[in-house]
Amino acid sequence: MRILVVSDIHANWAAVAAIDEPFDVCLCLGDLVDYGPDPLPCVRWAMTHATYAIRGNHDHGVAQGIPVTGQTGFRYLTQCSRPSMWEALGSEERLYLLQLPVTQRFTLAGRRFLLVHATPRDPLDEYLLKDPTTWSKRLHKVDADIVCVGHTHFQFSIQVNGVTVLNPGSVGLPRDGDPRAAFAVIEDNKIALKRVAYPVETTVARVESMPWPRRAKDITACVLRVGRLPAQFDEGEPSTASDDEPDTDDE
Repeated sequence: MRILVVSDIHANWAAVAAIDEPFDVCLCLGDLVDYGPDPLPCVRWAMTHATYAIRGNHDHGVAQGIPVTGQTGFRYLTQCSRPSMWEALGSEERLYLLQLPVTQRFTLAGRRFLLVHATPRDPLDEYLLKDPTTWSKRLHKVDADIVCVGHTHFQFSIQVNGVTVLNPGSVGLPRDGDPRAAFAVIEDNKIALKRVAYPVETTVARVESMPWPRRAKDITACVLRVGRLPAQFDEGEPSTASDDEPDTDDE
């Protein structure tokens, strides 16, 4: 069985279209919308191809009609791009986002899977990077062999007390310094973290056509081209979660 794992597509259709991987099952870990210019084909791609899909915090915000205010970082980009999501999506796509579960559990090829966008403690919002010590606490009493997560836009696979924590990275808006679309493939119980180049300038051109402020277009284009928020726009990135309070994405 060949399993494709994707997350954080963020309305970047050119990036999704560049993934040319055969698969038997597709796992989609949320955040199909916001930031990018083309939510409709991205949501429809998930509706067609995702065998199991869960809701991300941006999917939740768009489906629930939640406005965002902010003048810094990715929160500012969410504020500027979200109205375009509402305009582009039809009722069928909005309903799909609204009905996505927050978590999914199932067994494939004898392995027990748990899908959450963020962490088991806080499936939508907690921001946790490649930190085995903190992950061991989040996995306490979690009955799974593989926990698939997204949200951070950083790609990793780690073993924590016999449990695999897999983050395939972001398809549409990487933040780890590599602008290529990130995803993962699981085959014969082996995980391959993968990247694929896509026509970034096609997405940048689409961003230029959007009715967003000039500053939002410039920031988005920079992130797309370099795979991170450039220093001149870095006004407060989320940090690794503490043991006491969940940290969140800056939406």
